[in-house]
Amino acid sequence: MFTIQDVIAAIAVVFDALTQAIYAMSFGFLMVPTAIAYVIGIAGMLAYGSFLPISMQAETIALTGTMGKNLKERLSIILYAGIIMVALGAMGALQALVDFAGDSVIYGMMAGVGIILTKIAIDFVRSAKLVGGISIVVALAVYFLSGNLVYAIVASVVAASAVFIYRNKGPQEVEQQKYKFAIHKPTINPNIIRATLAVTCLTIGANIAFGNITASMAGAEANIDGLTVYSGIANVGSALFGGAPIEAIISPTAAAPNPMFAGILMMAIMAVLLVTGMVPKIARFVPVQAIAGCLFVIGAVLTIPVNTFFAFYGAEAAEVLGGGMAIAITALADPFLGLVAGIAMRIIAQVLGLGFY
Repeated sequence: MFTIQDVIAAIAVVFDALTQAIYAMSFGFLMVPTAIAYVIGIAGMLAYGSFLPISMQAETIALTGTMGKNLKERLSIILYAGIIMVALGAMGALQALVDFAGDSVIYGMMAGVGIILTKIAIDFVRSAKLVGGISIVVALAVYFLSGNLVYAIVASVVAASAVFIYRNKGPQEVEQQKYKFAIHKPTINPNIIRATLAVTCLTIGANIAFGNITASMAGAEANIDGLTVYSGIANVGSALFGGAPIEAIISPTAAAPNPMFAGILMMAIMAVLLVTGMVPKIARFVPVQAIAGCLFVIGAVLTIPVNTFFAFYGAEAAEVLGGGMAIAITALADPFLGLVAGIAMRIIAQVLGLGFY
């Protein structure tokens, strides 16, 4: 039987998902069809008996949004990456790919993604100094005082939005998303291919890292291949109709008394909010710069330090060089090039016996 703790955990994650939804809207993703991904996610959790929910996450939204030059490219990237992930999950190939790349390179790539998120947060501050600055200050203060990411997100978004509404003398005008049921046919070009590979590499790392972290909260073993299959199908369904990407997340629902129910409830609530058109209405009161604090904490406080530590801790010289290269190239270019550069550097260092002197 479900408990009030299950409901509270689900609602807490919904707050986080709403900020990511507002961020996704800034890149033109449609909210109504994104509900399809949540429904598929619910079906996937039930089919696999999984307690690993999926939702919108800043890393994938940022990468797809910035690498795709327009909505058609962004949707194509999500669709192709989703198809690749379904194939990898069905074949059980994720762990084999991670073993080939090496932990240091994978963690280095994820740390590089953290740098990308941090740069985006800083860009938000540059575009709206007061709103973005307050968001980051409040997010850092609340996170370090509470150690709770959800509290930090809610407090920073509310504080920054309140300042914005006061200065703006009311909510902002947000163009209501007009949705007409239609399939968005994908396209292909060199930029889409590169971005698809980048998003795929990011998703591989995120599924393994976030999936295992969430599983540890539940004290159980994660079915990463199952997670990869249903999250990939969810992205295909969402992208075909103009929706945003949704991926594995670090979800506090796993710590609830009934983690599977709590995760499904969270996704059901999000699906309802998306279908009923509530997100664009909420966005009137939340400028996109208000999520600067959320992105900064996720990137600079959580993603960069943790992944950098695991990239280098106890690693041999060649692995350290590979991890360092993955961090640098991911931050400067994208996760795919970062992964390739990191693997190449590790192999070269091993062959030549490179080390530190």
